[in-house]
Amino acid sequence: MPWYSLHGPNSIDRAVPPSADFLFHDLNPDTENLRDDVLRGLAQPRKSLAPKYFYDARGSELFEAICALPEYYPTRTELAMMQASGAEMARRLGPQCLLIEYGAGSGRKTRVLIEALAPVAYMAIDISRTALRQCAAELAVAYPTVQVAAVCADYTRPLQLPAIDAGARRRVIYFPGSTVGNFTRLEALAFLRYAHAIAGPGGAMLVGVDLKKDHARLHAAYNDAQGVTAAFNLNLLTRINRELGGDFKLEAFEHHAFYDADEGRIEMHLRSLSDQQIRVAGRTFHFCAGETIHTENSCKYSVEEFQQLARDAGFVAEDCWTDAAHLFSVHYLSISA
Repeated sequence: MPWYSLHGPNSIDRAVPPSADFLFHDLNPDTENLRDDVLRGLAQPRKSLAPKYFYDARGSELFEAICALPEYYPTRTELAMMQASGAEMARRLGPQCLLIEYGAGSGRKTRVLIEALAPVAYMAIDISRTALRQCAAELAVAYPTVQVAAVCADYTRPLQLPAIDAGARRRVIYFPGSTVGNFTRLEALAFLRYAHAIAGPGGAMLVGVDLKKDHARLHAAYNDAQGVTAAFNLNLLTRINRELGGDFKLEAFEHHAFYDADEGRIEMHLRSLSDQQIRVAGRTFHFCAGETIHTENSCKYSVEEFQQLARDAGFVAEDCWTDAAHLFSVHYLSISA
């Protein structure tokens, strides 16, 4: 967790402030991908679903609740790091930049960075129109001297950003929340290359990365005592039932998350509790008892591992901040002019 960072009930339920002034660009990410991706994923010998589909309105609310759980350390750890080191990060990024954030979040970490950085423009990119509009509107009201734009697009694929005439001296991509860990290492390399192309010569990237740590702590973070993460995982089946005419019975599946030491990642699955037939969008799929749907990876890196991955994507790994307990890292990556 997370994938698209479409945080929470506040960003879903509140009306867009009437005084908000921001640019909105809709690049029309293909909404048919949900049907195609679900049918393709369930037809595989090892069934899987893309984690980006977690984040309907209810999934976003549940993820916001996960971030507040005592077991789930990444959000509060990264926020504390931004508050402690945001000014130093801003100095590395430099003045008069265009700040491009992947994911329309709740804005807590973004606000810390904007206040330290004072960019000439801010652009949020996300696949969720609702969360994206809310994020952009609230930041436009909070920072009237910053030109704010919102781009509805899938940032995990190559894309062409609309031009913003704000006099920015460089592009800086901000990717908080350890979302990069949701990719496999090959996918992460491809994603970082896409980001490298978006930032361009002289650009930079600031990215949050979860660190390798004690397996018991990782297990607890993805198997919380209150069952919120389980509800978040199972909500994916509720979305498929609602949007694709599925007949998943939630009580016939259970949340299953574990750390794979060989792969260096948490894996989240939905495990079938019995032999059963499921229909989705007119197709029938058979599940054996114990068979799982792989719903998410959360890769953990050492500082050196991630810096090497960034170098392989063409970045210069210039700086890294970690918390005192060495739970989380934020990396400053640059691109030669």
